[in-house]
Amino acid sequence: MRWESLFDDLQSQFDAAVRAEEEDLVAELAEAEAGGTRIGDRLRAQLGHDVSLRLRTGLDVRGTILDAAPQWVLVGSGERRTLVPLEAVHLAWPLGPVAPEAGQVEQRLRITHVLRGLAREGSRVRVTCDAGAYSGRLTRVGTDHLDLRDDGAGQAPDVITVALASVVAVATA
Repeated sequence: MRWESLFDDLQSQFDAAVRAEEEDLVAELAEAEAGGTRIGDRLRAQLGHDVSLRLRTGLDVRGTILDAAPQWVLVGSGERRTLVPLEAVHLAWPLGPVAPEAGQVEQRLRITHVLRGLAREGSRVRVTCDAGAYSGRLTRVGTDHLDLRDDGAGQAPDVITVALASVVAVATA
């Protein structure tokens, strides 16, 4: 009887140690996965939901997430669409913990692709950058800059060139 009791005790200790090791491994894997999560992934997980963004200039953008990629997020509020480079986002809420990985097309879709689409459409936009806000039509989008033709408000020269690193948001009028 003593041997059976001893073996049962050893078996239960072993089972408990295995369970504890498995729980530690699961927690470690979950932490590693969360550590590799990007804000763009978490925003993409909110597709179709309302979100609030506070940008580096203090500008607040609120609305429904319409699209998101590793470099940018598109937020809609009524007829207005606001394209926000993720590097301009300082705060975002509410975000869930779920973060799906970007697909191959999303990974390749840069903010310049979206801006060139706006330029082709001739859409009137308001570009908010570190130097202020300017309205007009995009006439050219380069690798690291965009050209904006003044819409007649007299706020800037006829065409201004804005470094993309300075862009905080591009909103349709």
